[in-house]
Amino acid sequence: MTETVTRGGRRLVIGVMGSGDTGHEDLAAPLGRWIAREGYHLLTGGGGGVMAAVSEAFRGVADRSGLVIGVLPGEEDHPVCRPPPGYPNCWVELAVSTHLPLRAARGTSSMSRNHINVLTSDVVIGLPGGEGTASEMALAVRYARPCIAFLSRPDQMPDFPAEVSRVTALDDVVTFVRRISRRAAG
Repeated sequence: MTETVTRGGRRLVIGVMGSGDTGHEDLAAPLGRWIAREGYHLLTGGGGGVMAAVSEAFRGVADRSGLVIGVLPGEEDHPVCRPPPGYPNCWVELAVSTHLPLRAARGTSSMSRNHINVLTSDVVIGLPGGEGTASEMALAVRYARPCIAFLSRPDQMPDFPAEVSRVTALDDVVTFVRRISRRAAG
């Protein structure tokens, strides 16, 4: 295990963004296991697809020290902001409930929970996904969060900002995150 905390003694939070429908297990599972073995926290949007696949792999690692954090949408017009069906997935250990609706405010809108996902993450890793994932990567660039795309092919996800490095090997993600971790530890 490498150094996993920042100067303030806080464990790093690795945000993994990706499809809410497709798991992309070939990318998500090894990534989730590696994040857990390193002792980081994992943050996702708490739903299905990549969010569930990376969380399941993370939780499957014995003796890990980090948590699976899910930033949940609120069901529109529900008086107590209950999450919609399917949220949180069964692997979320720390559910962060929000009043932010799943469908009404997406992308970079000020009422999108994508801002919370990105701003809470010390590092953002984008896997294949749709417009929501592309907007999270755009927000990571906007908010100067270290970010990288972990894809099956370098030409996948053309909607990701040009500033986001695209890699196809887990080793490249590992090198990137460890560099950020060393910097954060100071």
